[in-house]
Amino acid sequence: MASISSKFPAKSLTKILTFSPKSVISRTLSAIAAASEIRTQKLDRIAGDLLDLTKLERHDYAVLFRHKMGLNRYGPALSGPISSGPAAGGSDSKPAEKTAFDIKLEKYDAAAKIKIIKEVRSFTDLGLKEAKELVEKVPAVLKKGLTKEEATAIVEQLKELGATVVLE
Repeated sequence: MASISSKFPAKSLTKILTFSPKSVISRTLSAIAAASEIRTQKLDRIAGDLLDLTKLERHDYAVLFRHKMGLNRYGPALSGPISSGPAAGGSDSKPAEKTAFDIKLEKYDAAAKIKIIKEVRSFTDLGLKEAKELVEKVPAVLKKGLTKEEATAIVEQLKELGATVVLE
């Protein structure tokens, strides 16, 4: 049986036997450091370019960036399978109807101030002083979280007294 040294030339055998993992690691680390240096320079250049943009150009860039990343205006990126359930937001879907309403007093006639304060006290649990302060700091939300029927009844009563009221 022939020895291993007779099958390989002496020079190749020396390279194989003197193979050092440290030299490979050092070459790999230097390549990684060079690549990270290139990335750092690239990021510094991009950051500098972004800082040089005007306000309008930054806005345009932000819109373009969101578009390229697949982001819509209101939320996260649209990725993955889209469900066909009711949450998919198809063209047939209607916006959810509002169930809780707020009554907002915008203005009132000075002559009807006392009547309006009494009416505000009747549908809130406020005392005379608190109701007066609430009415005087117009525009103010008088009551929150009412159903549509309750809110419209109160709005009609206040409008009859001379107040300008809005449902929100």
